[in-house]
Parts: sequence; structure tokens; C-alpha cells
Amino acid sequence: MRIIAVTDIHGNSNKAEQLAERLKGEEFDIILIAGDITHFKGRESAEKSLSYFLELRKPIYAVMGNCDGRNVLDLLEELGISLHDKRIEINGIGIVGFGGSNITPFSTIWEFHEDKIWESLNRNYRDGDILLMHVPPYGTKVDRTFTGLHVGSKALRKFIEEKQPPLVICGHIHEARGVDEIGKTLIVNPGPLFRGYYAVIDVDKGGE
Repeated sequence: MRIIAVTDIHGNSNKAEQLAERLKGEEFDIILIAGDITHFKGRESAEKSLSYFLELRKPIYAVMGNCDGRNVLDLLEELGISLHDKRIEINGIGIVGFGGSNITPFSTIWEFHEDKIWESLNRNYRDGDILLMHVPPYGTKVDRTFTGLHVGSKALRKFIEEKQPPLVICGHIHEARGVDEIGKTLIVNPGPLFRGYYAVIDVDKGGE
């Protein structure tokens, strides 16, 4: 299965339109969006960016980011593409999602205590599933801010160490675009789409 991984659009619908145009000539199976579709705005902003991807008529699933308005999750639910606190299965591969971030110093819109992240993942996950998260795991290359601080989720880190999912797609930390590993788990932060970044990831039914 070929995944197009997108994160941190932050309301830049022009970049969303450009990527959708590029994808019209590409072979892929699913688009996964790891949150921050808007920049502290609501469903109208999210709807505009998402519309370009929906026109591709491919499966799309998304979680909200900590900077998405409260009604963005409602929109994702109405469109049938929300993966927040849910599990879906496509082409024989399970995908579990959780949006928002762990608690930050900035009191953004969607923030959760670590125990909520831990509980949701443990409730929904089945062995071999992919994770679609907004927040990255703590203490990795993909959760380091420009000041050098690691600000990812410790609950997610612990979950990965214990369950070893094959792949985690995340975002949130714009400057931490990259790839890392925890044991057998591959972690991908595609980088923010508002700067033109996205990732193409190939996964087989064994999760590799």
C-alpha cells in the first residue's frame, strides 16, 4: 500500500491544491493527514484545504492538530474521514489515529493529558497497525524544537517501545521533519505542507 502522508497544512490551501494537482498523475492508495489542517481556524478553512484532496476520489483519513478549531473534528466526522480515537482497516492494514497534542505551555485548542493518549492507543490498537498521530513520540529526531528541546508525547514513546507498531506518521514540530526509529518502529514526520513537504511511504501487509 502506498501512503501519501501530509501534515501541518496550517490553512495554506494553495499548497494543498498544488499537491493534489501533483498527485493526479501518481499511483497511491491512501492519503493520511496528521493534523493542523488550519491555523487556529474552523471548519471553513479546513474544508477548503481538504476539498482538493477529496476531489482525487481516493481514501482519506485525518486527525485534527492542536491548532485546529473545535469544529474541525466535527467536519472530519461529517466527511467520514476522522481517525481521531479510532481504528480503520484498508487493504488488510489497520490504522489507528489520535489527534491533538500532549499538554504544551501555549494552551492551544486540542491538548490531552498523557494518560488519555495512552488509554486511546491501547484501546484501539491491534498488533501490526500503523499509527497516525499529530504529536511525535518523545526523545526522537522528530520531536526536537529549534531550541533543542524534546517536546513529544511520553505516552506515545512508551506505547511504541512496548507494542512496536511498524510505522508512526506524525507532525506538529515543523523544524523536526525527518525519520527516526524506536526498535523496529519507523517514525516519519513528513514536514509541514505549508512549506511544501509531504512523504510517500510504501507499506506491505506485514506492516513493513
